[in-house]
Amino acid sequence: MKEIKLPILPTTSVGSFPKPDYLIKARNQYSRGLIPYSTLHELELKATEEVIKMQEELGVDILVHGEMERGDMATYFAENLEGFTISGLVRSYGNRYYKKPIVIGKIKRTKPITVDMFKFAQSLTKKPIKGMLTGPYTIADWSFNEYYENKRDLTLDLAEVINQEALDLEEEGAIFIQIDEPAIPTHPEEIKIAKESFQRATRGLRNFIITHICYGDFRPIWEELIDFPVHQFDFELTNNADKFYPLIENHGFPKDKYIAIGVIDVHSHRIESVEEIKARIKEAFKYFKPEQIFIDPDCGLKTRTWEEAKAKMENMVKAVEELREELTKEAYPTEITIKLNS
Repeated sequence: MKEIKLPILPTTSVGSFPKPDYLIKARNQYSRGLIPYSTLHELELKATEEVIKMQEELGVDILVHGEMERGDMATYFAENLEGFTISGLVRSYGNRYYKKPIVIGKIKRTKPITVDMFKFAQSLTKKPIKGMLTGPYTIADWSFNEYYENKRDLTLDLAEVINQEALDLEEEGAIFIQIDEPAIPTHPEEIKIAKESFQRATRGLRNFIITHICYGDFRPIWEELIDFPVHQFDFELTNNADKFYPLIENHGFPKDKYIAIGVIDVHSHRIESVEEIKARIKEAFKYFKPEQIFIDPDCGLKTRTWEEAKAKMENMVKAVEELREELTKEAYPTEITIKLNS
């Protein structure tokens, strides 16, 4: 039995951080063939070091590497898997665009995709770094399928390669492995496909499994969703609490699972105050034990400026520090112990 000890109300973030201007410039130059990949990669590593340093200085408990080497969360994996080509720009939302994957052959993983960057980031800190993966259902849903007969077949083949990647991350020391599946709530009629693929993607994993799912109506899929093979669900609650908490009241939440609650709006320039964040966390205490709760932003912070992301994270950590003091006065333990079957 493996045990992980963390401060009560562990702080973390969902995955992405804003790219510094020098990296944005370099990515544009590389896409136009003006600089070699080696130059771009050096700057990706530099930006990753800055992200780790910033989180360390703020006092975040579980770190992320910031995804400086990634563009879109689905396209990045498609670019590194056999069986895909990439489209021109497709509108995502607002004025944001991405290059959409196109499936043109059988999906195969020919090499590790995220392992080297994870190892580099983990070498920079003694705190745990999350292994960050995009889930098979989301990659399938956000791609044009021109090869497989149906979505289920595509999703299950993607689950196989995500499972290979997750096992390699675990082998390299990733204690926390997060598999993002934001597309799941958008197609409630396909929840069984999403569940089957997630089961396959996590097969054989022994460490702490997280899934981040955001911006959707969970009511039609709740009974299937809470049965996913994860240790923790990560939900955005800043703008969704009025729908989410009644769901918990009516249908409950597994007592043996953890929840990460998003308390920062990643689509707003406004910096939430410490008291505002504390109020959101205290609201969660009505429905979950403090020992079950992790604290993070609603989603990735890549849409914010560097200054906004830092300020939002700083206030989040301060809010948690103040709440920890309050909990200690109420005789709560100062840390939690997570037990994993190894």
